[in-house]
Amino acid sequence: MAAVEREPAAAGYTDQYPPPPVEDAHAGSTSTVPRPKVYFGDGPFDAPSSADGLDDDERAKALEDAEMEKEHNGGGEEHEGLLGKRENGGAHLDEEFGSTPPKLDRPRSPLRWLVICLSALLLTSALIGALAAHSYRGGVTLAKRPITLEHVFNGTFSSYTKTVRWVPEAGDGVYAETNSAGDIELVDLKKNTTKTLLVHGSVTDKDGKSIKWNSWQLSPDMQYILIKTDYKKQWRHSSFGNYYIHSLKQNSTRALVAPSDPPVTAYVAWSPTGNSLAYVHASDLYVLPNPSPLTQPIRVTHDGSATVFNGVPDWVYEEEVFSSDFALWWSPDSRRIAFLRSDETAVDEFVFPVYNPTGDSHTVEPYTSFTTMKYPKPGYANPIVSAMLFDLSNYDAYFPDDTTSVVTLDLPSTLDIKDRVIQEVVWVGNASLLIKEVNRAADQGSVMLFDVSRGTEGSVVRTLGGDSGEWNDGGWIDSEQRILPLSTHGLEGYPPTAYIDILPNKNGFNHLCLFTSAASRRPRFLTNGDWEVTGEAIKVDASKGVVYFQAAGAGGASTQRHIYSVLLPSGDVLASLTEDAGTELAFNVPTALTNVAKPGYWTASFSPKAGFYVLSYQGPDVPWQEMRKTGDANFKILLEDNPQLNQTLQEYHMPTIIYSTITIDGVEMNALEMRPPNMDDSGRIKYPVLFRVYGGPNAQEISHRFRRDWHHYLATSLRYVIVIVDGRGTGWRGRSFRKVVRGHLGEWEVHDQVEAAKEWVSRGYIDSRRVGIWGWSYGGYMTCRTIESDSGVHTLGMAVAPVTDWQFYDSIYTERYMLTPQENAGGYHNSSVHNVQPFSKVDFLLAHGSGDDNVHFANSAHLLDMLTQEKVRGFSFRMFTDSDHSIQTRGAYRELHEWMTSYLIEKWGYGGVKRG
Repeated sequence: MAAVEREPAAAGYTDQYPPPPVEDAHAGSTSTVPRPKVYFGDGPFDAPSSADGLDDDERAKALEDAEMEKEHNGGGEEHEGLLGKRENGGAHLDEEFGSTPPKLDRPRSPLRWLVICLSALLLTSALIGALAAHSYRGGVTLAKRPITLEHVFNGTFSSYTKTVRWVPEAGDGVYAETNSAGDIELVDLKKNTTKTLLVHGSVTDKDGKSIKWNSWQLSPDMQYILIKTDYKKQWRHSSFGNYYIHSLKQNSTRALVAPSDPPVTAYVAWSPTGNSLAYVHASDLYVLPNPSPLTQPIRVTHDGSATVFNGVPDWVYEEEVFSSDFALWWSPDSRRIAFLRSDETAVDEFVFPVYNPTGDSHTVEPYTSFTTMKYPKPGYANPIVSAMLFDLSNYDAYFPDDTTSVVTLDLPSTLDIKDRVIQEVVWVGNASLLIKEVNRAADQGSVMLFDVSRGTEGSVVRTLGGDSGEWNDGGWIDSEQRILPLSTHGLEGYPPTAYIDILPNKNGFNHLCLFTSAASRRPRFLTNGDWEVTGEAIKVDASKGVVYFQAAGAGGASTQRHIYSVLLPSGDVLASLTEDAGTELAFNVPTALTNVAKPGYWTASFSPKAGFYVLSYQGPDVPWQEMRKTGDANFKILLEDNPQLNQTLQEYHMPTIIYSTITIDGVEMNALEMRPPNMDDSGRIKYPVLFRVYGGPNAQEISHRFRRDWHHYLATSLRYVIVIVDGRGTGWRGRSFRKVVRGHLGEWEVHDQVEAAKEWVSRGYIDSRRVGIWGWSYGGYMTCRTIESDSGVHTLGMAVAPVTDWQFYDSIYTERYMLTPQENAGGYHNSSVHNVQPFSKVDFLLAHGSGDDNVHFANSAHLLDMLTQEKVRGFSFRMFTDSDHSIQTRGAYRELHEWMTSYLIEKWGYGGVKRG
């Protein structure tokens, strides 16, 4: 799940992948947390108003009448004050031509009707003529087109962004782009020049055949370029490839290692200086001191195998800890490499079938093949991970078998090596290495400092969790790699091992803090407030003495992202600080680089020394990008503004989007409502509502990002109301809001979804007989748990790739939020889907891919087995053959959405109905 997996982004989704498990604080801490109301067996929910009393035939007739009346009356009046602020997704007919609901008239005679109709026709003609002559507003299109599923999947509403790849080797303000001929060019913003780095077709193999590359890396001395070919995907972040080194000066190419099919080289990285290469081949770490064809690689490790990995993570570390494909780190001076050795010999295997390895569904494979992977589950053995060090400067090429240059670092912790999780490894100086480790429950740990110039023993410099350490609020310690070393930034007067980290302040909101040295135990906060620094776009500008960062707003503005800068303290100020006493740093008010007066979602990509940055506006309106120069407000280069998308949006009906907050049990949480165009919210017409949920720890489903996806189709063409509520446990509202779910996932989150559904039904324009919920991964889990709660509110649920019991999911993610099953047996039982009788009371759809390596198909198989035993029938289920968690194999992604659409139409029909 790696922070919880989400639905693929193919059709504009940003849903998070598989559900994340929640960890309990200590056994004692969960007992003191107030528990949500449990809705088991509450019986049918009695809504304040509904479209009750209609059978299927009457409902179909009412749907027709409602649509005809909508067309005749021009839609209902918008009551903006009911829900708060509206966001316009393009021009909305209801905002421009909304009318008051007509009053009921007494029966009239046929002659009177004829007179009225003729008068109405004349008046309408006159009005049309007058409007055409005097009131044309330009851009208003009355005959707008409906959104179809084809539009959702063919890219009609896709926005385009330009990826700017900064090239630090070439200096600040230089980035690479590929021209129409396929050549790699370097654009220098300072010199306003463009030069060719590599001509397409100039890289050839030993037989003179042109090599098509998947990716490239430039050496720090700009003499060589590393080419990756024959890309072969492994897991979410990892892949294999064959690599070639191309000399830019000599225009010659050599293979890093002999190419193979399939490739077995997993990762390659240039050293920070010079032109050495570290690479992992067949699970062993190698170093090539220089790219000369005469230079032999150094084999650093010799024990790599199918269960021992050097320099790359195993599956669970890749997915849940690093969210990346490497576990090796060069020191800034390129003399040393720290790396992890992962031994998963004791980890149990998980096996799943591959029925058809081809892209053709008609292919017949008489014998099923299988994929075997090491997959640790809660309470079972984790991989044993050791921190290693290779000292290139001590290596003697005349004695290649001498292993004294490779040592195991001695972690001075009290954690058993079998139960520790190494979360972060970072060099903060040429010989200063920090390693962060936590226990399996991620509620205790430490940050250790190694001065590798003096030996292999480390010392604890920061305590995490427990009674007095950082993160000591009874929640979990986030698994993030956020430390930013300052040693290479040239900050005047700064100690050589100072660094920046992100930690929760005393109120539980994540903020930037400064550690004055690697040995410092005391964080000095640079920012503060009831809002959170995200960890994105952090860059130091030494020339201006500032650090740039992205932040989520406070409260309801946590769905927004803005870019800021804040002053760093001077070297003189740092010199006056002491470790045990002294004044704290004065807080400087951050300076916004974006317009914080208007709701928006902004990201930024800064050049290596922060002289330039790509500013990307990502919503809620149509995205655009500009190149900016820090300190120069007049320097703006438009990179993309999506003009075609702006025009396209004017041609289609779009829903009205309302951002708001709701309060449940005195706790404020974010909500988003997507309304059909021309919706009548007077209560005269009742609309179906579909809640979209993810809900996992730290996740955030509501944002001000632009997107037009399947939900917009449902709102505009099926005329459903779509609602998202980010309840307790989700991200960017502080740790008190998040940590409440620890130890009992699926309780507070379900409580909030049920209460939110009741709130919407009470608003009068919702049909209480058509209240649904759907989600993917953790959202699928939430859907199942919400149905199981038997609250009587929801009448339909659709679950895709759900977790149904946390004992099926991986250990690191689950134990972070739930502890181990041995410590929290009751919590695991209560958080599982186990009472399936309520599934017989709703319309239920279930889908899962048979090749899901993340949330295993066993989850759905277990649910199906329970449904069978309890004789629960009438639900719909599909297994998507060989699809992984994203459900995309052989056209499965679109088929899934078309199937869910058909299911909704079958159960609910279209749009609103009049009150019975």
